[in-house]
Amino acid sequence: MNLFVTASLLARGRQLERLSDGITVLALACSLAPLLGLPLALLPRLLCGLLLLLGLAHKYWAVRVALDAELFAHLAISTDLAADTQALDHALHTLRLKPKASDSRDWPARSQGAMALLRRQALCLAAQALLILTLPFTG
Repeated sequence: MNLFVTASLLARGRQLERLSDGITVLALACSLAPLLGLPLALLPRLLCGLLLLLGLAHKYWAVRVALDAELFAHLAISTDLAADTQALDHALHTLRLKPKASDSRDWPARSQGAMALLRRQALCLAAQALLILTLPFTG
């Protein structure tokens, strides 16, 4: 059940990603305004650039979280968790996504690691939200 709950929580990362994507597109549109002849002061331009960078960082964490969500969901229905864990570690190593073909961590530790990725994703979104709220006041 722990794997299923972790997978379910990680799946919420998609909602965070959609919000971040919206903010990132808005920042991109704002930063392109000078190309349309609309003036944009230096501070808002810098904030838009920072929003774009945070959006890229968020996208990186979102991809990692989405991968973990799918893997945890698959393993939650495993009938042989030990064998599937070994196969997963081997596959990740073969794809060069993991330095070693074996991992001594148990699933609660792996769940905590995956949840840390979700927290990083949420922090990027929170930083974007705080910055977007400052844009109207930078005139």
